[in-house]
Amino acid sequence: MRIFKHALMPTVILSALLIASCVPEITVSDTSTYRGVLEGLADGTTRMVDLTHALSPESPHWPGPGYEPFSYEIFATIPEDGVLSGRFTMAEHTGTHLDAPNHFTEGQIPVDRIPLEQLVVLAAVIDVRDQVQSNPDYLLTSADVVDWESEHGAIAANTLVFMYTGWAARWDDFDSYKNADDGGALHFPGFSPVAAELLVNERDVAGLGIDTRSVDYGLSQDYRVHHLSHGKAKYHIENTAGLGQLPPTGAWVIVAPIKIEGGTGGPARIIALVGE
Repeated sequence: MRIFKHALMPTVILSALLIASCVPEITVSDTSTYRGVLEGLADGTTRMVDLTHALSPESPHWPGPGYEPFSYEIFATIPEDGVLSGRFTMAEHTGTHLDAPNHFTEGQIPVDRIPLEQLVVLAAVIDVRDQVQSNPDYLLTSADVVDWESEHGAIAANTLVFMYTGWAARWDDFDSYKNADDGGALHFPGFSPVAAELLVNERDVAGLGIDTRSVDYGLSQDYRVHHLSHGKAKYHIENTAGLGQLPPTGAWVIVAPIKIEGGTGGPARIIALVGE
């Protein structure tokens, strides 16, 4: 985490302008916390948190057909070519990435057509680490959402809702992150379809985020959460890092996926802005 002091860097100025142009109407009672995040970019009271895992050949990848590890190679060096340059290959859904609505729903929008207003949004972080510690197959329930709201207020429309499971601590150990049993079944937590339906249909969120490889839990066979949310033009952020550095509410998130024309998603740099 870096705290930016009084001198504004160009990237910070651009971020502030982008956010200011995309601020949605907030329906919660106290908006001062959210507006203060923008002002804090100027006076150094806003933290910038990177929610993105770095990519490497050792990064976990989806263990299915067509999904290969991230690869990277240098093809030009400064001593020999006067420039340092490399190339990489990867599936769209590798590392910290965005699932576009067309990923599971035919006719839905691709990644390059997601409105900016859905990519610069408020964040809600629902912490279920205690439940996951005793049950790696834990599903976020509608009761979890309601309990969170009873403490922090109603989830505003166009919020990105993160399920914080603590799974990111396993990122550097592919076997542990995959957590497959002897029969090959994967065991990691995710959203329940009932909770997803509540968030998508009744709260009208911008998207769902999680620090595991999928918003559907590992044992899912029908990927119902994907179908539910993509059918309503909502996106997903998967393999998120750093959720423990965010408060339950009050942070802004900038979601910046690679803009592939017609793409079903892509690697994304996720940056959170956190006020005092």
